[in-house]
Amino acid sequence: MSRIIFHIDVNSAFLSWTAADRLKNGEETDLREIPSIVGGDSESRHGIVLAKSTPAKKYGIVTGEPIAMALRKCPELVCVPPNFPLYSQNSKAMFAILSEYSDRIEQFSIDEGFLDYTGMEKLLGPPLETAEKIRQRIRNELGFTVNIGVSCNKILAKMAGELEKPDKLITLFPEEIEPKMWPLPVEELFMVGRRTAPRLHQMGIHTIGELARFPLPLLEKEFKSYGRMLHAYANGIDDSPVVPESEAEELKSIGNSTTTSFDVEDRETAYKILLALSETVAMRLRGHKLCAQEIAVTFKSSDFKVYSHQKQLMNAVDCTNAVYETAKEIFDTAWKKEPLRLLGVRAGKLCAEDCIQLSILEEDWSKQKKADAAMDLIRMKYGKNTVRRSTFAENENGFEGKLKIKKDVIK
Repeated sequence: MSRIIFHIDVNSAFLSWTAADRLKNGEETDLREIPSIVGGDSESRHGIVLAKSTPAKKYGIVTGEPIAMALRKCPELVCVPPNFPLYSQNSKAMFAILSEYSDRIEQFSIDEGFLDYTGMEKLLGPPLETAEKIRQRIRNELGFTVNIGVSCNKILAKMAGELEKPDKLITLFPEEIEPKMWPLPVEELFMVGRRTAPRLHQMGIHTIGELARFPLPLLEKEFKSYGRMLHAYANGIDDSPVVPESEAEELKSIGNSTTTSFDVEDRETAYKILLALSETVAMRLRGHKLCAQEIAVTFKSSDFKVYSHQKQLMNAVDCTNAVYETAKEIFDTAWKKEPLRLLGVRAGKLCAEDCIQLSILEEDWSKQKKADAAMDLIRMKYGKNTVRRSTFAENENGFEGKLKIKKDVIK
């Protein structure tokens, strides 16, 4: 039986949620109707644009640019600070509504998710009628708007929701791919990033349709397995299921490692690598709502000898700094002072995040956890490089850009 998948995406989420909250609390001006942004401190002109209104977009203001630059484009720009607890509250309210229409819901980010409606027609009615009910309920009950894309798989449902905004219900079934999706610039295909698009242009590929018709062997030669995925997506092929959080497989450990292009011979460089690895491990812990009771560090010397050491923790952690400080302690104890070509950080003995208990014998990471949560939201929405630690601000790409960090999840 053909599947029916909804993709639900909040329009300008951070700005919409802020605007809706202000209106509920007596504010007369709707931030969505004037040049406005959500960002850092407008008085000090520090920070970046996290979200913008449609009127602000007309001034050329773009997400991710410095607030100072945005204010030069539009001096009357209204800047409001981010409110991450509010965003989390609105996200939970939206997914609560979605849960009334299916038990197969996959949260893709804080402001978007997939809903598998397959087989629900007899209970709740035709798919498009139900999608329209969801769209109207979110607007009327929560005060913000969403786009809903409807199709037979996740990639087409997601692409459908991008075709026209805001507050739209759009379909993109296989028979609609050629007229609706293929004429679009190749940059608009999901998973085609800023680095990939120029390479596709050099191959003569400028539209999604040209990518869909391009010889697959040539794409595989240029991009390996990534080329196969892009070709499938351009042709609307995606068999991935909608996976509810409750059905996610239990993880035994979460780890990342990197093989460096140079010998690591000093403690300062090793610490930077451990920090980059700890950030990715801790963020994935938080993403899975897990904590670790054991941290391990893996070493590979320049003559390919491999060894590892671990430490048991009194309390489970998911905080970046907690993982990093433990990794540093292990490194200082275990490193044999030989040149290293690989370092890895692994979080083990995982448990649910609600198992964290404060101890007078260990440091209180509660303030750092709030900062981690805020950075996770920004990175999840706008990319991992949106927020970087000053440690990595050595050059345009940051220290992390020199590392090839490999995800290594054992289940």
